[in-house]
Amino acid sequence: MRVAGSLQKQLVYGLTLGIVVLWLVATALSGLIVQRRLDDAFDDAMQGAAQRILPLAVMDIINREDPPSQQRVAPLNALPGQVAYLVRDREGTILLQSRDADPGVFGPPAMLGFSTTTTHRLYGAGALRDTVFLQLAEPLAYRRKAARDATFALLLPLLLLVPASLLGVWLYVRFRLRSVRAYRRAVEARGVGDLSPIHTESLPLEIRPSADAVNRLIDRLRRALETERRFTANSAHELRTPLAAALAQVQRLRREAAEGPLQARAVQIEASLRELSRLAEKLMQLAKAEGGSVLAEEPQDLVLLLTHLVDDLQRAAAVPIRLVLPSDGPVLSPIDADAFAILARNLMENALKHGAPGQPIDVDLSKSARLTVINAGEVLNPAELAQLTGRFVRGRGGAQGYGLGLAIVTTIADAAGATLTLTSPATGRTDGFEVSVQFAVAGP
Repeated sequence: MRVAGSLQKQLVYGLTLGIVVLWLVATALSGLIVQRRLDDAFDDAMQGAAQRILPLAVMDIINREDPPSQQRVAPLNALPGQVAYLVRDREGTILLQSRDADPGVFGPPAMLGFSTTTTHRLYGAGALRDTVFLQLAEPLAYRRKAARDATFALLLPLLLLVPASLLGVWLYVRFRLRSVRAYRRAVEARGVGDLSPIHTESLPLEIRPSADAVNRLIDRLRRALETERRFTANSAHELRTPLAAALAQVQRLRREAAEGPLQARAVQIEASLRELSRLAEKLMQLAKAEGGSVLAEEPQDLVLLLTHLVDDLQRAAAVPIRLVLPSDGPVLSPIDADAFAILARNLMENALKHGAPGQPIDVDLSKSARLTVINAGEVLNPAELAQLTGRFVRGRGGAQGYGLGLAIVTTIADAAGATLTLTSPATGRTDGFEVSVQFAVAGP
């Protein structure tokens, strides 16, 4: 699967590459036009040179005292570029020539006008009723070099155009995508419990429909979750009163009943009602974890909260709870006190319920606000660890429970921005189960 890259980088590189390609195409077309114009200019220069040289050559030949077949080098140096010339009669006898003229590059003596060979551009003109002919030859390499120099001059701006285009396009694209980046930051900053709509007024028209669709989806999800939380909370709350009344009646019935099957059945009903009460309490905790805010306005001292929780649980616990706290002052965190109490109590209750019989549990709170709860027991494989945080998922042990403890812990940890880690065997041991929660640390 292809991984999507940055839209800003794609636009910057794509637009810059497009500018460079267009510049190269424009340079190539300009080079062709420049070469055509240079050829016209060189042809005009050759024709003008022929019109200046031919009368002088004719006068030189007429006024010559030597025989007409004698060759003489004309002292004419004002020639354009690298043009060489020959003056010949009708039979091809050379009457005049420039210093660097090579007779082999010229055509027939009677050739008039422009012509081109593989190496030279030629121009011929006649005088004295076509008895004297002047021919000029210019190397094509000279013209090609001039065209290359002109094209290279057009390409030189690319050395500055490429980095300038990269910078300019990057700044412009970054400026135009500032609303998209702000939308991305708003989405990233949302916590798991924040389902409020995101403002989309500043987004481009191409992106706004998608953002509005996301807002509508978030709103539908918020309403569905609120409905589920209200149902859970209301159901658990409404069950507490009739459960308490039924439990009281069953306890009274158990005391008044005579020894026998009726009293045994009353004991079973009382146990079932107690389990149902604990389930209602867990459901209320889950509803609070999902619906209420788990962050407090003021930092809370986790040392004080954890001390009270351990003291309360130790009264009813069958095994010791070994608590280790920092020795240098409080540990402050922005988590709500009730949310922390629910989280820590569920962790310790799970450890007491699922730990090895008769083995103490260890509770440790570090200075960095890391809460660790360890209990002895069988080693769990990674697949089992991955499933334990789900709702109504219980471990392999035979302990009674509803599988909501770690689900409540996970929900509170996610909402508080804490990191939950499950480890088995426990750190530094060959057996056991370890749960650690890393909370955010708040300043004093």
